[in-house]
Order: sequence, then C-alpha cells, then structure tokens
Amino acid sequence: MSDFDYDLFVIGAGSGGVRASRIAASHGAKVAVAEEYRTGGTCVIRGCVPKKMLVYGSMFAEELSHAGNFGWAVEGQSFDWPALRDFVNADVDRLEGLYGKTLESHKVERFLERATITGPHGIRLASGREVTAKVILVATGSWPVMPDFSGAEHCISSNEMFHLEEQPKRLVVAGGGYIAMEFAGIFNALGSEVTVINRTDRILRSYDEQIVERMLHIAMGRGIDFRMHCLIDRIELAEDGSLLIDTGTADPIHADQVLVAIGRRANTDGLGLESAGIELGKRGEVPVDEYNRTSCESIYAVGDVTDRVQLTPVAIREGHAFADSVFGGKPRTVDYDHIPSAVFSQPPLAGVGLTEAQARRDYGNVKIYTSDFRPMKNIFSPHPERGLYKMICDEASDRILGIHMIGPEAPEILQVAAVALKAGLTKQAFDDTVALHPSMAEELVLLK
Repeated sequence: MSDFDYDLFVIGAGSGGVRASRIAASHGAKVAVAEEYRTGGTCVIRGCVPKKMLVYGSMFAEELSHAGNFGWAVEGQSFDWPALRDFVNADVDRLEGLYGKTLESHKVERFLERATITGPHGIRLASGREVTAKVILVATGSWPVMPDFSGAEHCISSNEMFHLEEQPKRLVVAGGGYIAMEFAGIFNALGSEVTVINRTDRILRSYDEQIVERMLHIAMGRGIDFRMHCLIDRIELAEDGSLLIDTGTADPIHADQVLVAIGRRANTDGLGLESAGIELGKRGEVPVDEYNRTSCESIYAVGDVTDRVQLTPVAIREGHAFADSVFGGKPRTVDYDHIPSAVFSQPPLAGVGLTEAQARRDYGNVKIYTSDFRPMKNIFSPHPERGLYKMICDEASDRILGIHMIGPEAPEILQVAAVALKAGLTKQAFDDTVALHPSMAEELVLLK
C-alpha cells in the first residue's frame, strides 16, 4: 500500500497537465488532477483554438469583400458577431467535453476546484479537503499581465475577447506581440476601426525583422493604425459609455473597447510553492531542470508556468516526457532547438530556426535566399499584397539555419519546412527537389 493518496497529483488541466495525467495513468499510476476553471487550459478554452476560429471567420469576411471577382453575386451582406462568437464558444464546450472524457477513460480522478500546495507531498483543495501525493506536477500555465494606470479597470485581456456582447466599432489594442497582432487583424477584417499602441518601434520582436516589416506594411495598408513609442497614461469613461484613451502625446483616442496584450505571467500566485522551498523567478515562473523537476525533488512543472518556451505543443511534449521519465521508466527530455512558431495575423507569418540577425551574430558569414511574389490567390483581391519567403544558410556548410515566411497559409507550409531544418538539410536539398506547380509552397525550392 502506498503511503500517499495518489502517485501523481496534477494542478492544472491544460494541454500539458492533461497529457501528463493520461500518460502517467497509462503507466499504472494512480492520478488525480485539479482544475479551478475549465478542462483544456488556455489553448483550448481562451487561446489558440478559439482565436484561430475567429481568424477563419475574419478571413471569410476578406474573401467575401471581393466575391464578385470569383463570379459570385452575394446580396444583403451583413455580419453578426454574436453568431460567430456563439459558434466558436459552442465548439470550445465540445472540446472541453472531449478532454474530460479522455481523463475519465484513463481513470484519472478530477477535482473541479482550486488546489494549492502545502508541502512537498501535500495538496489542499478549495473545498477544504487535504490529500497527499508521491509526486506533484504544476501545470497551471500563464495569465495575462494587466497594467496599472488610472482607468485600467476599463480594459480587458485576451481572456474576455471571446465573450464580447457586441463587436466594438473602435478597438484599441495595447501591445506588439502575437496576441495583439492576431486580434488586431481579426477585428480589422471584421470591420472594426483598429488602433495598435506599442511602447517601442518594434512589434513581434522574436520574428525575422524583414518578415515583420512586410506584415506591418500590409496591416497598415488594410487600415490598422499603429502608434509606436506610445503608452497609455489613463483611460476615462465618457458619458455615452465609450472610452477616451490619453497617451500624453496627442488628442485622446476614442474607442469602444481596449484590449491589453502586453505579455503573460506564470500563473503561480497563491499556489503555495514556497511551502516546499521553491523559489520563483521574477515573473513568477517555476525554474526546472531538463527533466522538469523543481528544487523540490517531489514537485515538477511543465508548460507556460516554467521558465522555458511558452507554446502548447511544447507543454504537451514536456508533460509526456515527464510521465515517461517518472512513471514509465523511460527517462526523456525535450529538444528545444528548431521549434516552429506562427502568428495568425492577416496574412499569417511563420518561422523556424535563426532569424537573419541571430544567424549573422552566431555564424558571421551567411547566405540569404528569398522569393518575393504575389500569391495567385491574391490576384482576386484588391489588395496588392505580396508574399515573402526567406531562407538563411551557413555560408561555409550550406546548412539551413532558418526559414521564415509571410503569405496565405504560411504556417501550413512552414510545418513541413521545419522538418527539413530539424533534419539538418542544406539549401542544395531544396534545389534538388522538383517544384509542385502552381503552388505557393513551390517558392521554397525556387529561392534565389
């Protein structure tokens, strides 16, 4: 008989926590998981999944605007935000149910309440019940950072964007990261007047600068107003219910909604990690070793709550590796090199490997190959937007160091290109591949 109530107790039923619970249970562990909000975590409930569905809705709006060029006459066009919102949220409900069934089918006990840590093996539930576990896994993810200025209570985070009662006619987005750019693109395409406020002159700082410049040029051409080197000083609620945003440098900006997307912080406040002697990072993150173990040998952490890469597929791999290592007798670590990522802006951009600036810093002599083209699909659009694909290679070995692109379906194309980078292929391998014509993807084997 075990000295503990559970072999594994997981706090947080997001992508990483659910994967770890399922795999550990499949190895024979007695597992429980606690989730204070909804099963599925940020990605499924209030992040990448519902946001991508909103992207699809806004892309349809763009294509509908030039349906005549495709030969379609569409009369009586109108957009119903509640219809799109409710459809997306209904599918979120469906996905949440599937995640719950996955845990149930693996006999993982679920506690739909908050759990905090009382010691190396102790957990206290919000109901007052206390349980013990041989191993505790923290998978509580991250949470939006909100500002501290007069009127900040009138702002919302990305969490609330999926539940707006009405589509804002005028939307102000504070921030220059991927969340800010994606929501700005969504609501711009749906017809809202969008203003982006950013404290520096750079957006999407982790992406290749040339690709980002192309995205910025396109976004401005579509009507998004960018205010660089700009900060919100205060926000006032007007008599008509609208908002007046004072930036201290010009006339106030009038808006119906202000989205703050200035970053995320590890969701560890009040979790009780200090009771197990665990010291957190500056942004609340949990430091872990290569096997996801904290400074307390019985407590582990995976996903956005740690000090590593904040991406859903990474959290899933970490959760799986943790369960295999601790309960499956198969020690595994996660390789963080060459992780592809994307911004579902309009058009989307994607990248894997080193940016040009990083490659020149690390390798010195590099070769840059590009293809600057107008996608065939864009011929139907009144926007003269061009795609840009870029490959960065080590001059000495011809090995590919990075691939970056912007254009329709860029993330779908980059996923396959990421395999080539992971495999250590050279530019010659792409040159030796016959093009698939006509396609946008063929530009990858025609780069010059």
